[in-house]
Amino acid sequence: MNKKKVIVIGAGLAGLSAAIRLRADGHEVIVLEKNERAGGKLNIREGMGYTFDTGPSILTMPWVLEQLFASAGRELEDYMKLVRVEPQWRAMYEDGRIIDLLGDLPDMLSQISDVSPRDRDQFLNYLNYCRKQYELSMKSFYSRSLSGLTDLRQQHTFGELLAMEPLKSMAQVTEQHIAHPQLRQLFNFFIMYVGSSPYAAPAVLSQLIYVQMGLGIYFVEGGMYNIARGMLRLLDELGVEVRTSSEVLDVLMEGGRAAGVRLANGEIRGDIIVSNLEAIPAHQSILSGHPQSEIMVQKLHKFEPSVSGHVMLLGVNRQYEQFKHHNFLFSEQPEREFNDMFVRKTPTLDPTVYVGISSKTDAAQAPDGKENWFVLTHVPPLRDGESWEPYRETYRELVLNKLERMGAVGLRSHIEWEHSFIPDDLRSLYGANGGSIYGVVTDRKLNGGFKIPARSPMVDNLYFVGGSTHPGGGVPMVTLSGQLAADLIREDLAKQAAI
Repeated sequence: MNKKKVIVIGAGLAGLSAAIRLRADGHEVIVLEKNERAGGKLNIREGMGYTFDTGPSILTMPWVLEQLFASAGRELEDYMKLVRVEPQWRAMYEDGRIIDLLGDLPDMLSQISDVSPRDRDQFLNYLNYCRKQYELSMKSFYSRSLSGLTDLRQQHTFGELLAMEPLKSMAQVTEQHIAHPQLRQLFNFFIMYVGSSPYAAPAVLSQLIYVQMGLGIYFVEGGMYNIARGMLRLLDELGVEVRTSSEVLDVLMEGGRAAGVRLANGEIRGDIIVSNLEAIPAHQSILSGHPQSEIMVQKLHKFEPSVSGHVMLLGVNRQYEQFKHHNFLFSEQPEREFNDMFVRKTPTLDPTVYVGISSKTDAAQAPDGKENWFVLTHVPPLRDGESWEPYRETYRELVLNKLERMGAVGLRSHIEWEHSFIPDDLRSLYGANGGSIYGVVTDRKLNGGFKIPARSPMVDNLYFVGGSTHPGGGVPMVTLSGQLAADLIREDLAKQAAI
């Protein structure tokens, strides 16, 4: 195989992952990042002794990271330490009920029995269904870069495709197995790992319950940003330059092929371009000079952005014992909440609020006797020309009211450091479509649950990685997207060499 010069645009986890794999394949690779720090949405902020991961706070499917580092002949444990988190989640409801999600199956069954004895008897069947969906996905979604139904069919028998129950939604599967409304709400909310609605997402994503409860969830000692630090260290060892504060303005094209990139201070020529910028914003910015860019954006309209987020980082000068590492304070009307976000596309008045307190697991993340609160509320993505700024303060008050009402007594008086992010920030910092957190929404009717293909149909030798492309958003998925895109590049180069 001819070795190529590869330019990776964007140093998010997908871009870093692709760079590692492509360098391991022997290519010359350079990574260009417009911001001052690599990592993309996985980033870090500090103040008054508090340390916050500003993006992903939960790691699932650690085998994806292990596979990546193994591809370069390395052991993941030499670059970061993963710590299993228990309880996985603490679910809190307005009526005072608390359910802890536990990796220990007998203890988890006991938790379910306290809520609904009938559902205790059905839970093992439900978990087994979710496991089968995961195993089916290992044959296709997690092994190849899929561009659509045709690719999926090539990886499965007809019986396996039927077993994925493509006509059912995730919520319908949950309803089939689970009776109690609070348990249904809890398990349906797993879909927020990919920022979608359980009422629209395909049944195959029920596997997310098994991904967490069967395989466990993890935290990275020292903070989740150590995932990026580990990848950067490996890239340095492999001789790959990661150049920050280097915004790509345009992709250079010659004869319909990607030939390099233009920066403010010059050009860099290359044979292959990998864009970690979301595909739709990429066509509107670095590819806007192409005569078909506007047409391509129209063709991609079915790939709507996932939800965005209203984020508050709170340095809290006391400890709240009733809160765990991961906490979800659920809404009272989940169907209305999802309808507001995904159908009406308006901020809901009763949102589910996530509180991540990593100092519960790693005390070094906050000063002694204090806690670092990462508070995330999912909100609709921004429309063109829209800003979240008018909602910033009202939503802050709405969320703080809910936190204080559901256990964080007197929280306002204990906040000694605070910083916030809104969808506008996610859009401007990372080029996210509408400020999307997870890339493209997964909707069985809108896009069949598929993502934007990794290989550009418009420009030869241009590939996309990240949450808007297969297999989707979240730490393991975007990391895997980089690896699968590298596999696709290897296949394409082999075909070109054979001609």
